[in-house]
Order: sequence, then structure tokens, then C-alpha cells
Amino acid sequence: MFSCIWILAEEAVKKGYRVLSFDLPQHGERVYETDRLLPDNCARELQRLYAAIRQQAGSVSLFGCSMGAYFQLLAFGEAEIDTAWFLSPVTDMLPVIQNLMAYCQVTEQELRERVLVENGIEPLYYPYYEFVKEHPITRWGHKTHILRGEGDTLCAYATVKGFAERFGCELCVQPGGEHWFHTESQLAFFRDWIAERL
Repeated sequence: MFSCIWILAEEAVKKGYRVLSFDLPQHGERVYETDRLLPDNCARELQRLYAAIRQQAGSVSLFGCSMGAYFQLLAFGEAEIDTAWFLSPVTDMLPVIQNLMAYCQVTEQELRERVLVENGIEPLYYPYYEFVKEHPITRWGHKTHILRGEGDTLCAYATVKGFAERFGCELCVQPGGEHWFHTESQLAFFRDWIAERL
């Protein structure tokens, strides 16, 4: 079965784009890495990659999915970006972390004192929370298209809609879709959506 990144690459190459895929730490071919996935480190890596690409390309566009979109929001608020396409984006990480804290019944004070709280979903790490809290997304002036599944529970619809309205982004919602686009119908919807917007 195709993944969204393969579909994006196929459709983008048809339109003349060159595509470079980048795995976040602890994702894809970097799953072996033991360093903690931290937003400031991810943003710096993306900025270094962008600087190298800008030496060879006249313009740069972005595709980001889930947390990858969030790290791009951190990294490229002031960069020269032609267009961005976001699938199931986390447009504000703070409520995501706060929801997990509530689920785990951990207060901010407890997290500060314990630093790391393991749980069955995703570890809570105070430096990560503190960074997110101190670095809200306040700038995003790039032409942006967002696709979100109707049933996406990771980043609330109101949060994504608020981001789209604040920064003038197009927001499309797939009826019955989830956070992870993986079924045949979801991937077909994604292919049509991205092909129309490239």
C-alpha cells in the first residue's frame, strides 16, 4: 500500500517538482536514534536542510504531516517558502501535550518536578513542554493548504480551524477521515486533494 509521502512524490514529480524526503529523529530510517525528539533540535535540522536546498533551488515548497508540520511551523515562519501542504497537522502542540497530561493525571508542577513521565502513549518530558509553551506559532505568511480527517483526535478541529483562519490557509476536511490517512479511500482522497493543489 502507498503511503502519503509516496503519493505526494508521484504527483509532485508529474508537475515538475523535485522531491526530497526527510525523516525526523526516531522516525522512518532514523528509528534507531536514541536522542529525544525535541522541537528546537528538529527545527534546527530543518533549517540546515533548507539552507542547503536553497543553494540549489530557486524556490522551496513544503509538505508536512502531523508533528512534522508543527516542526516546520517552528522552523520556517520567516523563511522564503512558495507553498506548504499539511496533512493532519499539529498546528499547536501545547493543547496536545496538555491533553496527554490530563489523561495521565499529571499537573504542570508534577511534570516539572519529575521531568520525565512515562506512560502507555508518549512520554511526557518537561523541557519539551516548556519549549512549546515558550514558543507559540505567531508567524506564518506562506500560501498553505491543509487537509484534515473529520475524525482526527490528535489536534482538535477548532485548533486547526483557528490556525487556518489566523494565517489565511485553505482548510479541507475529509468526511470520515482519521489522523493517519492509510485506508484505500483515505489515500485516494489525499491523492486527489494534493494533485489539485500542486
